[in-house]
Amino acid sequence: MISRITTGVLAGTMLFAGAAMAQESTNRVAAKTDWSVFVESDPTECWGVSSPKTTVNTKDGKPVSVNRGDILLFVTYRPNVSGEVSFTGGYPFAGGSTVTVEVGGSSYELFTDGEWAWPASPEDDAKLVTALKRGSEAVLTGRSSRGTTTKDTFSLMGFTAAMEEAEKRCAE
Repeated sequence: MISRITTGVLAGTMLFAGAAMAQESTNRVAAKTDWSVFVESDPTECWGVSSPKTTVNTKDGKPVSVNRGDILLFVTYRPNVSGEVSFTGGYPFAGGSTVTVEVGGSSYELFTDGEWAWPASPEDDAKLVTALKRGSEAVLTGRSSRGTTTKDTFSLMGFTAAMEEAEKRCAE
């Protein structure tokens, strides 16, 4: 698990930087409704990414206004890595907290480290990706280091097509 955390932190940092740069460059290779596909060649990485359609921030059960950075849900493909899910909530998560992902009546748990969250294993990634392909929306609920609860709702329109595109491009 430690290696996955370390790998995840590095990959997440690279993905976030890559996605931010990708939005300003030409490595966006496809747009599939609410999901975009990006490709980097050195090292080879392909990912689908989306931002939430809605966000709700609460503290002590009351809506609050907070400043958050980019809120992004990623699924990454690399040679020998198929569908690794990562999420950045735009703030540091509370230490030891988890992010809950609700899709189609099922819940999945992501562990957190800093501003990033991931499933615990490649098997959990696969289960979540399968659910995301079948769902219409994903609701991610997390808790910030300041005690704010965030609920981000992502559309899954175009998700399957984006994942097929990303996976195909990284299989080449």
